[in-house]
Amino acid sequence: MGRGVVVCPHCGGEIGAEVPENACQWLLDCPHCGALLKPQAGDCCVFCSYGENPCPPKQRENESCCG
Repeated sequence: MGRGVVVCPHCGGEIGAEVPENACQWLLDCPHCGALLKPQAGDCCVFCSYGENPCPPKQRENESCCG
């Protein structure tokens, strides 16, 4: 796993979090405003919706993220 940054869509706060290599991070609590982040429609995880980079399975494109 590596570290990634997710930007809260509610308050704009940056959240440093571990990025799973072979799984989806469906939920993430914002430590700044307390919002529970969930993926946007059509995305597999919060990193794909709000992260600076999509999750590793999505980056590889040939693997299913949530399979």
